[in-house]
Amino acid sequence: MINKNFFKNKSILITGGTGSFGQALVSYFYLNKFPLRKIIVFSRDELKQFEMSKKFTEEKYPTIRFFLGDVRDSSRLQLAFKDVDIVVHAAALKQVPQAEYNPIEYIKTNVLGSQNIIEQSLNNNIKNVISLSTDKASSPINLYGATKLCADKLFVSANNIVGKSKIKFSVVRYGNVMGSRGSVLYNFLEQKKSGIIKLTNEKMTRFHISLKQSIEMVIWCIVNSKGAEIFVPKIPSLYVKDLAKAICNNCRIKIVGERPGEKIHEEMISYYDSKNTIDIGKYYAILDGNSLKKYSNKKFVKKDFVYRSNLNEHFLNVDDLKKIIFTFDKKK
Repeated sequence: MINKNFFKNKSILITGGTGSFGQALVSYFYLNKFPLRKIIVFSRDELKQFEMSKKFTEEKYPTIRFFLGDVRDSSRLQLAFKDVDIVVHAAALKQVPQAEYNPIEYIKTNVLGSQNIIEQSLNNNIKNVISLSTDKASSPINLYGATKLCADKLFVSANNIVGKSKIKFSVVRYGNVMGSRGSVLYNFLEQKKSGIIKLTNEKMTRFHISLKQSIEMVIWCIVNSKGAEIFVPKIPSLYVKDLAKAICNNCRIKIVGERPGEKIHEEMISYYDSKNTIDIGKYYAILDGNSLKKYSNKKFVKKDFVYRSNLNEHFLNVDDLKKIIFTFDKKK
């Protein structure tokens, strides 16, 4: 059960707020009548802000604000963060192939932009900061994953320099959100029209999390984080080949090989991280020396634990995936 009173009369800022997650989070807050004083949508895309503002008008939603800016611009963040209590950092460059070709751009946004968020959060007395991560940050094999691992490390270590302030920095790590912009579901639905679905590897597995689950997890973490954790959800896995079958059983599946930097299986907790990982019910929490002290009665995961999509105990079958796809299509 989410404690809505935690948000009473507080102001929240969402970086990358015009993305799939940001828009869904704003919708969730208003649909469920959270008693927030202000919701600030911070992003660099003026067109998306314009389109979103037509849906969330200030006449109907007087607590919403749209703030144009880039996380690379520290002075702009300083203005945006005034009188803000909570920051959800969702802004990032995310495409794996483009990161390999344009590495410095990803470093500027995902690493240096994250440091800007941290510095301005400290300067403006923010109370809670949640940074969204990715499975690719665990044992990264591509530049995008490496930049997100750096960002994770920055947010966790930021708790060492908070001084006497009560600010808490934490990270939420999960994989691809089913039905979000650019997800494999969108790609397969588009390919269905041609009768051919392209699959990089028939053994490929992925974790499954819905947009609603990701939102509820972030909200839970805002309320319950103690600082310096990397939270990971307990979610089912799927074979990508089964997803293709669920979308179009009559389509021909064409194996095209992995893209540069692409993993066959998603990993969210590595063998090395598992040594400091505890089980907290619906989620795991990867802790460091700082956060380890904040948790009593710790239930550590078993020795040699690795949280990877192909090693998961719970897999969705084709019928499960058809129900998810039907629900998604109905919403669309």
